[in-house]
Amino acid sequence: MVETTGGGPGDGAAEVLDRPLPDGVRRRVVQIVSDGFGSLTVGELPAQLRQYARFAPNRRAKFAGNAMAAALETDPLFRQRIGEKLRETQPELTGALDSGSPPPAADPLDVAAAAYVLRPLGWVKLVTAAGEEAQRADAERADEENRAELERLRAELARARDHTRVETERLRTELESAKKEAESLHRKLRAALSDVKRGEAALRKAHGEIEAVRTEGHAQVSAAESETRRLKARLGETEAALEAARRAAREGRSVEDMRVRLLLDTLLDATQGLRRELALPPVSVRPAETVDAVEPGRMSPKDIAARALSENDPQVLDQLLALPQAHLVVDGYNVTKTGYPQMPLEKQRLRLLGQLSQLAAQSGAEVTCVFDGAELAAPVLLAPPRGVRVLFSKPGVTADELIRQLVRAEPPGRPVIVASTDREVADGVARAGARPVASAMLLKRLSRG
Repeated sequence: MVETTGGGPGDGAAEVLDRPLPDGVRRRVVQIVSDGFGSLTVGELPAQLRQYARFAPNRRAKFAGNAMAAALETDPLFRQRIGEKLRETQPELTGALDSGSPPPAADPLDVAAAAYVLRPLGWVKLVTAAGEEAQRADAERADEENRAELERLRAELARARDHTRVETERLRTELESAKKEAESLHRKLRAALSDVKRGEAALRKAHGEIEAVRTEGHAQVSAAESETRRLKARLGETEAALEAARRAAREGRSVEDMRVRLLLDTLLDATQGLRRELALPPVSVRPAETVDAVEPGRMSPKDIAARALSENDPQVLDQLLALPQAHLVVDGYNVTKTGYPQMPLEKQRLRLLGQLSQLAAQSGAEVTCVFDGAELAAPVLLAPPRGVRVLFSKPGVTADELIRQLVRAEPPGRPVIVASTDREVADGVARAGARPVASAMLLKRLSRG
């Protein structure tokens, strides 16, 4: 039950609404409060509604509806202020309510909502009548909707019956067609059974023929086995004759060996007699002693100069490049990313190629620099420096594989030096006969100028 407080006994404030406020009336009441809410100052608002002062009307009605309805019911002063705002916006409706004769053409929900806010004499009857009118309108609307739904269902039922009748006719036609097809299949089945019987007869005949062929084959196998035994006997006789011939040949060769040995002994005796006759001294110098080389335990001047070199000493690279027809193959990006990785790729290539050109001029060695073509977005416009061959790997081929192809293309025995820190590249070229050196060694040699 909703009770009201405040006001005089003659203005409807003492009237009591003995049922909940209808939903339609409540929505209109919340909208009235929301419309008048914005024209009130924060001080004129109840404490529980001040947090919604900055909300837009629609957002205020959505989120503060319950709070505004409760404040309107419990705060007579707030209800009075909202009523004043309502009188300003709807003077005709509020004037008619004050006179006790609401406009007949007005929406009952608007009349009930205004009466609930203004609380004129008899406002409870107006709210109750609006609720009943709203319920009656809802019932009529529901009845119309039910009637429309019933008509729709009747139409769907009629369509379903028509569809069922058409589907029944179609199924009956398909059934007749299936019966005819079944009869045709029965005829084909009888014909197939006849073919099967004929096939079984032919199969029995074929079995008889196969048995006859098998018997004949057994006879031929027996004859072949007899012939094989005869040929084996002849083969044994032939092998025995061959062994006798070999034995006779060995005996003849033994006689010839004896004659050759006797001749050799005669020559040896004659040689020794000639040596004694000429009084020749024993030979003290051998041909191998005339070849210039380093004997075990002794070192050449070159070995003495190189024995203090470390594995990464650039002088080792100089000695390798001093070999005749030496070929230096450089893993380009491996060297540049070891020495100066912070530079762009284009500047890395230009710097390395310039230094390699100087090295080629100084050493006279053949120099080939290989770059990985997979990192190129477009063809490189590059004029190779003098004395340096520049190669880029093709799509799908890495620079490592191109280096191994270059090493395999060289003839065996030619000194080939490969500069790369990649262990897989170093192991591969070493197996192919090339000499791998670290990229750091080449960088040291290039920095020396």
